[in-house]
Amino acid sequence: MVERMVTAGRGTAAAEAAAEPAGPPLLVAENLEIAYGAVQVVWGLSFKVAQGQVVALIGSNGAGKTTTLRAVAGVLPLRGGRLELAGEDITALPAHARVARGLVLVPEGRQLWPRMTVEENLVLGAYSPALRRRVGENLERVYAMFPRLKERRHQLAGTLSGGEQQMCAIGRGLMAEPRVLMLDEPSLGLAPRLVEEVFRFVREIAAQGVTILLVEQNVHYTLEVADYAYVLETGHLTLEGPAVELRENDYVRRAYLGA
Repeated sequence: MVERMVTAGRGTAAAEAAAEPAGPPLLVAENLEIAYGAVQVVWGLSFKVAQGQVVALIGSNGAGKTTTLRAVAGVLPLRGGRLELAGEDITALPAHARVARGLVLVPEGRQLWPRMTVEENLVLGAYSPALRRRVGENLERVYAMFPRLKERRHQLAGTLSGGEQQMCAIGRGLMAEPRVLMLDEPSLGLAPRLVEEVFRFVREIAAQGVTILLVEQNVHYTLEVADYAYVLETGHLTLEGPAVELRENDYVRRAYLGA
């Protein structure tokens, strides 16, 4: 059974309502069942991402977090369940149609084209005809956020540092003008100083009004930047609540914060 942080010990309808993410839901996942072939990885997962919020999926390795983002993006088929974006049922839509509607994934491991330049990688994020008309404008926005990318715009992406590659991957996602930007392990493999920088960028993107669904192993930073969080364990949702309350939860502190 899922424990909702703000309802523990209260059990009233008002408390139940207070537990949900604030604001109108932009992305809704209902009872997602996800598998790799015959091996099921996620069971009955439901969550909401409210307009303008940073919502996090946290959990240990193998919990099903990356699998969930891939399924929401349309890269991995759903075995069951339903997805809704801004009131539209997108369950049957292919990945490119979801991107066109503003649901954009920045994948784990960055997945840049190493023998293409930084700017070529960024432009690939604006693949649709409508976006191509605004490539110059969106490039300037990305370069304003990531000045180092502008300095290295003619450099091959494969020659960048890990932190610069992550900036490029996030910038490529922003080129698609996302309504919901899904970030999968953005700090993976980075030095502590660069981890802090990545989370500063997450805050900046959120401050610009982009809704974010974040998967990240660094739970400490994640709960600092998130508004609301869901805890996944072995493919099941076990805990959810406002991030500020999850930070103080004894189980979360022991299991994920090293307290």
